[in-house]
Amino acid sequence: MKKTANKPQMSKETLLPLLASHVLQHGMGGASLRPLAKAAGTSDRMLIYHFGNKEQLVSDLLRHIAGVYSAALDAGMGEERATTRQQCAARILAQGREPMMQPFMALWWEIVAGAARGKAGYREAGESMMSELLEWLESQMPEGDPDPVGGARYLLTLIEGTLMLGTVGHARTAREGLLASDLAPN
Repeated sequence: MKKTANKPQMSKETLLPLLASHVLQHGMGGASLRPLAKAAGTSDRMLIYHFGNKEQLVSDLLRHIAGVYSAALDAGMGEERATTRQQCAARILAQGREPMMQPFMALWWEIVAGAARGKAGYREAGESMMSELLEWLESQMPEGDPDPVGGARYLLTLIEGTLMLGTVGHARTAREGLLASDLAPN
């Protein structure tokens, strides 16, 4: 009698990392059912079975990717809480420039571009992801920060702009902009 290897049971939890890997490599353009199913080693019908519909699949997938991104940011923040906004921003910028983070950045900007073009679901996805990121950033503000909510929004604006400018070849512009702000490192 021939023995067959037991395949792990398919579930949302086992499918999401496979789907996330595909989307991080190929972008949202590769997020149609057949390519996603192929990347996960299943059928498009099985994806619908597990997620209900394509919209829910994409929503769950983007939430999963945001969680992976958040965990990577947490790891980059170090063991000790930042003591200044400058230190907080510097840690996030350093992590954002890491090669392993580039697929996340490309996907984020693809979502932003889709929202700007009015693509269905992109604005909602971006809004949800940004809300979670702002909440996380508020929790990273230094102890005793006089305005952690406002500080998080301020830092996020500077960080997003800095990373985007660096990506399009204007790292010097971003660096000079940071130096002109109150985030200039000592």
